Amino acid sequence: MTLPETEALRRIAEALERIAPAPAPVPDLDAAEVFVWHTGPDRLQPVAVVNRVALDLLLGIARARDTLLANTLQFARGFGANNALLWGARGMGKSSLVKAVHGHVLQLAPECRLKLVEIQREDLPSIGRLMGYLRDSDARFILFCDDLSFSHDDQHYKSLKAVLDGGVEGRPGNVVLYATSNRRHLMPRDMIENERSSAISPAEAVEEKVSLSDRFGLWLGFHPCDQDEYLAMIAGYCAAYGLEIAPERLRAEAIEWQATRGARSGRVAWQFFSDLAGREGVQV
Repeated sequence: MTLPETEALRRIAEALERIAPAPAPVPDLDAAEVFVWHTGPDRLQPVAVVNRVALDLLLGIARARDTLLANTLQFARGFGANNALLWGARGMGKSSLVKAVHGHVLQLAPECRLKLVEIQREDLPSIGRLMGYLRDSDARFILFCDDLSFSHDDQHYKSLKAVLDGGVEGRPGNVVLYATSNRRHLMPRDMIENERSSAISPAEAVEEKVSLSDRFGLWLGFHPCDQDEYLAMIAGYCAAYGLEIAPERLRAEAIEWQATRGARSGRVAWQFFSDLAGREGVQV
Protein backbone atom coordinates (compact mmCIF):
# COMPACT_ATOMS: atom_id res chain seq x y z
CA MET A 1 0.00 0.00 0.00
CA THR A 2 1.39 3.39 -0.97
CA LEU A 3 1.86 6.25 1.47
CA PRO A 4 -1.02 8.32 -0.02
CA GLU A 5 -3.36 5.34 0.33
CA THR A 6 -2.32 4.82 3.95
CA GLU A 7 -2.88 8.52 4.69
CA ALA A 8 -6.30 8.39 3.06
CA LEU A 9 -7.33 5.38 5.15
CA ARG A 10 -6.11 7.11 8.31
CA ARG A 11 -8.20 10.17 7.53
CA ILE A 12 -11.26 8.03 6.83
CA ALA A 13 -10.82 6.20 10.14
CA GLU A 14 -10.47 9.48 12.04
CA ALA A 15 -13.59 10.87 10.36
CA LEU A 16 -15.58 7.77 11.28
CA GLU A 17 -14.45 8.09 14.90
CA ARG A 18 -15.58 11.70 15.00
CA ILE A 19 -19.10 10.94 13.74
CA ALA A 20 -19.53 7.74 15.75
CA PRO A 21 -21.69 8.15 18.87
CA ALA A 22 -19.79 8.35 22.12
CA PRO A 23 -20.06 5.33 24.43
CA ALA A 24 -23.06 5.60 26.72
CA PRO A 25 -22.02 6.71 30.20
CA VAL A 26 -22.49 4.24 33.01
CA PRO A 27 -25.63 5.40 34.86
CA ASP A 28 -25.27 6.66 38.43
CA LEU A 29 -27.78 4.40 40.16
CA ASP A 30 -27.28 6.24 43.45
CA ALA A 31 -28.56 9.50 41.96
CA ALA A 32 -32.20 8.74 42.84
CA GLU A 33 -34.64 6.08 43.99
CA VAL A 34 -36.76 6.38 40.83
CA PHE A 35 -35.63 6.56 37.19
CA VAL A 36 -37.21 6.80 33.74
CA TRP A 37 -35.59 4.78 30.95
CA HIS A 38 -35.08 6.61 27.66
CA THR A 39 -33.60 5.47 24.37
CA GLY A 40 -31.80 7.36 21.60
CA PRO A 41 -29.41 7.53 23.36
CA ASP A 42 -29.92 4.98 26.13
CA ARG A 43 -30.03 6.64 29.52
CA LEU A 44 -31.61 6.41 32.96
CA GLN A 45 -33.06 9.78 33.91
CA PRO A 46 -33.30 10.34 37.70
CA VAL A 47 -36.65 11.55 39.03
CA ALA A 48 -36.17 14.05 41.82
CA VAL A 49 -39.85 14.38 42.83
CA VAL A 50 -42.04 11.30 42.43
CA ASN A 51 -45.75 11.71 41.71
CA ARG A 52 -47.28 9.31 44.23
CA VAL A 53 -49.72 9.15 47.12
CA ALA A 54 -49.35 7.52 50.52
CA LEU A 55 -50.25 3.84 50.59
CA ASP A 56 -52.91 4.27 53.29
CA LEU A 57 -54.83 6.69 51.03
CA LEU A 58 -55.51 3.93 48.50
CA LEU A 59 -58.82 2.61 49.76
CA GLY A 60 -61.06 -0.10 48.34
CA ILE A 61 -58.16 -2.22 47.03
CA ALA A 62 -56.98 -3.78 50.29
CA ARG A 63 -56.32 -7.28 48.95
CA ALA A 64 -54.29 -6.09 45.97
CA ARG A 65 -52.44 -3.61 48.19
CA ASP A 66 -51.45 -6.20 50.78
CA THR A 67 -50.46 -8.81 48.18
CA LEU A 68 -48.27 -6.45 46.16
CA LEU A 69 -46.68 -5.02 49.31
CA ALA A 70 -45.76 -8.50 50.57
CA ASN A 71 -44.33 -9.48 47.17
CA THR A 72 -42.29 -6.28 46.98
CA LEU A 73 -40.93 -6.63 50.51
CA GLN A 74 -39.82 -10.18 49.71
CA PHE A 75 -38.06 -8.97 46.59
CA ALA A 76 -36.42 -5.98 48.32
CA ARG A 77 -35.02 -8.28 51.02
CA GLY A 78 -33.53 -10.66 48.48
CA PHE A 79 -36.11 -13.44 48.65
CA GLY A 80 -38.24 -15.00 45.95
CA ALA A 81 -40.85 -12.76 44.30
CA ASN A 82 -43.04 -12.74 41.22
CA ASN A 83 -43.49 -10.46 38.27
CA ALA A 84 -46.88 -8.78 38.75
CA LEU A 85 -49.68 -7.81 36.35
CA LEU A 86 -52.19 -5.32 37.74
CA TRP A 87 -55.24 -5.40 35.47
CA GLY A 88 -58.81 -4.18 35.46
CA ALA A 89 -61.01 -1.10 35.71
CA ARG A 90 -59.66 2.31 34.80
CA GLY A 91 -58.99 4.78 37.58
CA MET A 92 -58.91 2.25 40.41
CA GLY A 93 -55.31 2.92 41.43
CA LYS A 94 -53.21 0.35 39.56
CA SER A 95 -50.27 2.61 38.73
CA SER A 96 -50.72 4.59 41.96
CA LEU A 97 -50.40 1.36 43.91
CA VAL A 98 -47.07 0.43 42.29
CA LYS A 99 -45.55 3.82 43.12
CA ALA A 100 -47.07 3.88 46.62
CA VAL A 101 -45.81 0.38 47.44
CA HIS A 102 -42.31 1.29 46.30
CA GLY A 103 -42.31 4.38 48.54
CA HIS A 104 -43.74 2.42 51.48
CA VAL A 105 -41.10 -0.29 51.21
CA LEU A 106 -38.38 2.37 51.30
CA GLN A 107 -39.86 3.53 54.60
CA LEU A 108 -40.25 0.03 56.06
CA ALA A 109 -36.85 -1.24 54.93
CA PRO A 110 -34.55 1.73 54.24
CA GLU A 111 -31.57 -0.61 54.24
CA CYS A 112 -32.89 -2.21 51.03
CA ARG A 113 -31.65 -0.42 47.90
CA LEU A 114 -34.90 -0.75 45.98
CA LYS A 115 -35.17 1.30 42.79
CA LEU A 116 -38.16 1.89 40.53
CA VAL A 117 -37.46 2.22 36.79
CA GLU A 118 -40.31 3.25 34.50
CA ILE A 119 -40.16 2.02 30.91
CA GLN A 120 -42.57 2.98 28.13
CA ARG A 121 -44.30 0.29 26.09
CA GLU A 122 -42.71 1.53 22.87
CA ASP A 123 -39.26 1.08 24.44
CA LEU A 124 -39.76 -2.59 25.27
CA PRO A 125 -37.42 -3.73 22.45
CA SER A 126 -34.57 -2.04 24.37
CA ILE A 127 -35.33 -3.78 27.64
CA GLY A 128 -32.47 -6.24 27.18
CA ARG A 129 -30.00 -3.35 27.06
CA LEU A 130 -31.58 -1.85 30.17
CA MET A 131 -31.15 -5.10 32.10
CA GLY A 132 -27.53 -5.14 31.03
CA TYR A 133 -27.04 -1.87 32.95
CA LEU A 134 -28.81 -3.24 36.02
CA ARG A 135 -27.50 -6.80 36.13
CA ASP A 136 -24.26 -6.14 38.02
CA SER A 137 -25.64 -3.61 40.51
CA ASP A 138 -26.07 -4.54 44.16
CA ALA A 139 -29.39 -2.63 44.17
CA ARG A 140 -32.73 -4.24 43.33
CA PHE A 141 -34.98 -2.91 40.59
CA ILE A 142 -38.70 -2.88 39.83
CA LEU A 143 -39.21 -2.32 36.10
CA PHE A 144 -42.57 -0.57 35.79
CA CYS A 145 -44.53 -0.48 32.52
CA ASP A 146 -47.80 1.44 32.83
CA ASP A 147 -50.89 0.93 30.66
CA LEU A 148 -49.45 -2.07 28.83
CA SER A 149 -51.42 -3.44 25.88
CA PHE A 150 -50.81 -4.71 22.35
CA SER A 151 -52.64 -4.35 19.05
CA HIS A 152 -52.96 -6.98 16.32
CA ASP A 153 -49.80 -5.91 14.44
CA ASP A 154 -47.71 -5.09 17.50
CA GLN A 155 -44.58 -7.23 17.90
CA HIS A 156 -43.37 -5.59 21.12
CA TYR A 157 -44.93 -8.42 23.12
CA LYS A 158 -42.14 -10.69 21.89
CA SER A 159 -39.58 -8.48 23.66
CA LEU A 160 -41.63 -8.71 26.83
CA LYS A 161 -41.85 -12.49 26.53
CA ALA A 162 -38.06 -12.70 26.42
CA VAL A 163 -37.83 -10.68 29.63
CA LEU A 164 -40.45 -12.71 31.48
CA ASP A 165 -39.01 -16.02 30.32
CA GLY A 166 -35.44 -14.91 30.93
CA GLY A 167 -34.02 -15.93 27.56
CA VAL A 168 -30.64 -17.64 27.31
CA GLU A 169 -28.89 -15.22 29.64
CA GLY A 170 -31.71 -15.23 32.16
CA ARG A 171 -33.52 -12.36 33.82
CA PRO A 172 -31.26 -10.82 36.46
CA GLY A 173 -32.11 -11.90 39.99
CA ASN A 174 -32.18 -8.26 41.07
CA VAL A 175 -34.91 -7.30 38.57
CA VAL A 176 -38.67 -7.84 38.69
CA LEU A 177 -41.34 -6.50 36.31
CA TYR A 178 -44.60 -4.83 37.37
CA ALA A 179 -47.07 -3.89 34.62
CA THR A 180 -50.55 -2.38 34.59
CA SER A 181 -53.21 -2.93 31.96
CA ASN A 182 -56.94 -2.49 31.47
CA ARG A 183 -56.94 -5.94 29.84
CA ARG A 184 -56.38 -9.20 31.63
CA HIS A 185 -54.66 -10.80 28.63
CA LEU A 186 -53.02 -7.54 27.46
CA MET A 187 -54.79 -7.79 24.10
CA PRO A 188 -58.32 -6.79 23.01
CA ARG A 189 -60.94 -9.53 22.90
CA ASP A 190 -61.74 -8.87 19.22
CA MET A 191 -58.08 -9.43 18.37
CA ILE A 192 -58.10 -12.77 20.19
CA GLU A 193 -61.30 -13.84 18.43
CA ASN A 194 -59.89 -12.77 15.06
CA GLU A 195 -56.80 -14.90 15.63
CA ARG A 196 -59.02 -17.83 16.53
CA SER A 197 -61.14 -17.49 13.37
CA SER A 198 -58.52 -16.67 10.73
CA ALA A 199 -55.32 -18.49 11.68
CA ILE A 200 -54.29 -21.78 10.09
CA SER A 201 -53.75 -23.19 13.58
CA PRO A 202 -56.21 -21.12 15.66
CA ALA A 203 -55.34 -22.62 19.04
CA GLU A 204 -51.62 -22.03 18.56
CA ALA A 205 -52.09 -18.46 17.31
CA VAL A 206 -54.24 -17.54 20.31
CA GLU A 207 -51.99 -19.37 22.75
CA GLU A 208 -48.89 -17.44 21.64
CA LYS A 209 -50.49 -14.10 22.46
CA VAL A 210 -52.77 -14.91 25.39
CA SER A 211 -50.04 -16.87 27.17
CA LEU A 212 -48.08 -13.64 27.59
CA SER A 213 -50.11 -12.75 30.67
CA ASP A 214 -49.52 -16.25 32.06
CA ARG A 215 -45.86 -15.39 32.39
CA PHE A 216 -46.69 -13.01 35.24
CA GLY A 217 -46.65 -15.03 38.43
CA LEU A 218 -48.91 -12.56 40.23
CA TRP A 219 -52.25 -11.34 38.85
CA LEU A 220 -54.07 -8.60 40.75
CA GLY A 221 -57.56 -7.66 39.56
CA PHE A 222 -59.07 -4.20 40.03
CA HIS A 223 -62.84 -3.84 39.76
CA PRO A 224 -65.21 -0.84 39.69
CA CYS A 225 -66.11 0.42 43.14
CA ASP A 226 -69.64 0.76 44.49
CA GLN A 227 -71.07 3.93 45.96
CA ASP A 228 -70.16 3.11 49.56
CA GLU A 229 -66.51 2.50 48.58
CA TYR A 230 -66.48 5.70 46.52
CA LEU A 231 -67.77 7.74 49.47
CA ALA A 232 -65.33 6.02 51.84
CA MET A 233 -62.43 7.05 49.59
CA ILE A 234 -63.53 10.68 49.71
CA ALA A 235 -64.01 10.56 53.48
CA GLY A 236 -60.51 9.13 53.80
CA TYR A 237 -59.04 11.99 51.77
CA CYS A 238 -60.92 14.53 53.92
CA ALA A 239 -59.56 12.97 57.11
CA ALA A 240 -56.01 12.79 55.76
CA TYR A 241 -55.95 16.45 54.73
CA GLY A 242 -57.94 17.80 57.65
CA LEU A 243 -60.89 19.01 55.58
CA GLU A 244 -63.96 19.32 57.80
CA ILE A 245 -67.36 19.33 56.11
CA ALA A 246 -70.90 18.32 57.06
CA PRO A 247 -71.44 14.63 56.15
CA GLU A 248 -74.77 15.39 54.44
CA ARG A 249 -73.23 18.04 52.21
CA LEU A 250 -70.22 15.85 51.43
CA ARG A 251 -72.41 12.92 50.42
CA ALA A 252 -74.73 15.02 48.26
CA GLU A 253 -71.93 16.81 46.40
CA ALA A 254 -69.91 13.61 45.93
CA ILE A 255 -72.88 11.76 44.43
CA GLU A 256 -73.69 14.69 42.16
CA TRP A 257 -70.04 14.77 40.99
CA GLN A 258 -69.95 11.10 40.07
CA ALA A 259 -73.33 11.40 38.33
CA THR A 260 -71.96 14.13 36.05
CA ARG A 261 -68.93 11.95 35.28
CA GLY A 262 -71.02 8.86 34.66
CA ALA A 263 -68.60 6.70 36.62
CA ARG A 264 -67.24 5.88 40.06
CA SER A 265 -63.59 5.12 40.66
CA GLY A 266 -60.67 6.09 42.85
CA ARG A 267 -59.64 8.63 40.23
CA VAL A 268 -63.09 10.24 40.20
CA ALA A 269 -63.06 10.32 44.02
CA TRP A 270 -59.71 12.13 44.01
CA GLN A 271 -60.85 14.57 41.33
CA PHE A 272 -63.92 15.45 43.42
CA PHE A 273 -61.83 15.86 46.54
CA SER A 274 -59.33 18.09 44.73
CA ASP A 275 -62.18 20.33 43.58
CA LEU A 276 -63.72 20.38 47.05
CA ALA A 277 -60.38 21.12 48.74
CA GLY A 278 -59.80 24.00 46.34
CA ARG A 279 -63.21 25.49 47.09
CA GLU A 280 -62.62 25.10 50.83
CA GLY A 281 -59.11 26.59 50.71
CA VAL A 282 -57.29 23.39 51.67
CA GLN A 283 -53.99 22.60 49.95
CA VAL A 284 -53.43 19.10 48.61
